[in-house]
Amino acid sequence: MDIDIPKRILVVDDEDRIRSLLRLYLEREGFDVDEAADGNYGYSKIMNNEYDLVLLDIMLPEMDGWEICHKVRESKSLPIIMLTAKGEEENRIQGFEIGADDYIVKPFSPREVIMRVKALLKRSSATAYLTTDNQSSNVLIFPDMIIDHDAHSLQINGQEVNLTPKEYDLLYYIAKRPEKVFSREELLKEVWNYDFFGDLRTVDTHVKRLREKIGKVSKDAEQRIATVWGVGYKFKLGNLK
Repeated sequence: MDIDIPKRILVVDDEDRIRSLLRLYLEREGFDVDEAADGNYGYSKIMNNEYDLVLLDIMLPEMDGWEICHKVRESKSLPIIMLTAKGEEENRIQGFEIGADDYIVKPFSPREVIMRVKALLKRSSATAYLTTDNQSSNVLIFPDMIIDHDAHSLQINGQEVNLTPKEYDLLYYIAKRPEKVFSREELLKEVWNYDFFGDLRTVDTHVKRLREKIGKVSKDAEQRIATVWGVGYKFKLGNLK
């Protein structure tokens, strides 16, 4: 008989009140919660344990959230939601540029955090987009690129490319429907599950990071993610050489 294993979440925040509040609400939803009160300890726990998601404060003693996220992204692609009292747009964009998947500004509603956590975990799962009928295989094969949805992996010319969950979700979503143009609003709704809130620049930032990672392996493959000016983005088919 299959037994559902609770999702493991790490909360890294130097405020006892915040950690206790998040633990209370997360455990009510059936999550297994771990805590860290400073940056060094939080980074160590992330690197030495397997978590399904991290809630990461930015202003931390020892090592701040920016540095933790940047260092974690060098070797791990687990979902990261940044928590911060800084609500300016440039801080949100900075978080996305270093690899954060979502961003929540303090003071926040615990119910909003739960909603964001569930949405991100859902979108990061290997079965997130298996409801469509127009793709019989879970492996998408292009001349220079293989996207294996069961393995949640991307290979370009035989080389594995390490993507964050959101970068992968974005790529897979548009690659399943090549040559179809998607607006930023549609991508924000379908990939991030944001109906009534969310920054459209989130999409642009993730496209930029995705192109950069693909471009390091193949400049030709990078061209598959095309901008349709004034509308949004699409995934190009064919041999681009």
